[in-house]
Amino acid sequence: MADTSVPRFALASGAPGGTRADVLVLFADDSVRPNGAVAAIDRALSGQLLRAAREEGFRGKPEQTFVLHSHGRLPAVRVVLVGTGAPEKMDAESLRQAAGRGIKAAQRVRARSVAVAVPGNPIETLAPVAEGAALGAYRFDQYLTERREERVPLASVRLLVPDGASRSRSLGETLRRVLHVTEAANLARDLVNEPAGQLTPERLAEEASRAAKTHGLELRVSGPRELKKLRMGMFSAVGQGSQNTPRLIEVIYRPKKAAAAKARPVALVGKAITFDSGGLSLKTAENMADMKTDMAGSAAVLGAVQVAAELEPPFPVHGYLGAAENMPSGAAYRPGDVLVSRAGKTVEVTNTDAEGRLVLGDVLTYAVEEKPVAVIDLATLTGACVVALGNWVGGLFSNSDPLANELLEASARAGEAFWRLPLVELQRETLRSEIADMKNLGERWGGAITAAMFLREFVGDTPWAHLDIAGPSQAPRERGYFAKGATGVGVRTLAEFLFHRARR
Repeated sequence: MADTSVPRFALASGAPGGTRADVLVLFADDSVRPNGAVAAIDRALSGQLLRAAREEGFRGKPEQTFVLHSHGRLPAVRVVLVGTGAPEKMDAESLRQAAGRGIKAAQRVRARSVAVAVPGNPIETLAPVAEGAALGAYRFDQYLTERREERVPLASVRLLVPDGASRSRSLGETLRRVLHVTEAANLARDLVNEPAGQLTPERLAEEASRAAKTHGLELRVSGPRELKKLRMGMFSAVGQGSQNTPRLIEVIYRPKKAAAAKARPVALVGKAITFDSGGLSLKTAENMADMKTDMAGSAAVLGAVQVAAELEPPFPVHGYLGAAENMPSGAAYRPGDVLVSRAGKTVEVTNTDAEGRLVLGDVLTYAVEEKPVAVIDLATLTGACVVALGNWVGGLFSNSDPLANELLEASARAGEAFWRLPLVELQRETLRSEIADMKNLGERWGGAITAAMFLREFVGDTPWAHLDIAGPSQAPRERGYFAKGATGVGVRTLAEFLFHRARR
């Protein structure tokens, strides 16, 4: 992938009114009488900031942004107000969204340096503000050739905290942890945004190798011959129609202490269909256009294992990426084929566009053989989940209430929305086959549940959770810290999950 510029983040002290920067970002709620940094800057500008903002209709509501040039009356060239809404409703996610909007506003005026006045108690607010700013600074523009000379990269972001707090060890550690997580989330966004002609299964393995070398991870890559030796008949079949052959990519974080290294691992499994044409059950042109994103689950897994290397939890974390292209050709698998899985179950193929569950079934079987304490898979698995939950909420299925609750709590802290959906035994009936143990596709109704029921067949009694991220894997429009395109969803939830497991 092409290199992308990443701004430097640092803590800084000092009054916002005395801070030199291209843009000063301030958080404004919908109070009648603003206070704090907003009031101080308004006084320095002789009341012009709030007067101009109100004339432009800015009322501190969520999603509102206002930009004012200081005309030399402040060390900062411009002031950006970002609305946070009612003070009593302000939470971590509203701060993330506001910080992201502030950074994007700064980028639109071609700022190279930004200062962000962290509101409230930085012990509580620094993490979401820094996270929103780092995610908001993300851009995927290496293929834009027009007006390239006009694009100015954001070089630095200073997070302004009260005097002395910038030297706080705990705040410094908080910022470092946030930056590790956002770096991984932005890596996932890069991978998902990359055109499928560039990010083939082999290339994804190269990116995993690069991450492994950088972060001290173990790596093992298995090609088509190894997959057959591993008896992964479903996985092999999905990739056999493409000249870009499949890869099983294993990325492992192992603690340095011998006792911790021998602990039972947490297993993370990601669907990595680098392009999904639907195979011989060919998609329509419209439905195929975004199918470079069908590897978002694996991008999240790679990012999460990278975060694990920085968090250093006292247990191993095993990441498994099942990478293949689902393409039509004379060598492609066919509707009506019967595939033999690694678990020994036979599966009748009724639709080659239900390929992700075939890959995941074999990889899940492989993962649970390591006897993990929990296995979590992430996949852009079903359009049915998007129909049910929309573009911003993922579906969660699990055979373990404690694991499901742990993930829901982690997702709430991360600001990534998931909703638990049921595993309904009656839905399994739709997977019955006349000639094999099961089919790979049931009826249209309850399709997300049916897909999860299929995956459950391959995990046994291992505590397992399936995150269907087909909706939130990409944003349909710019929103807060999201740009239109890949979101990196799952990385931050998994990071929170691993961080809090490590502290138990």
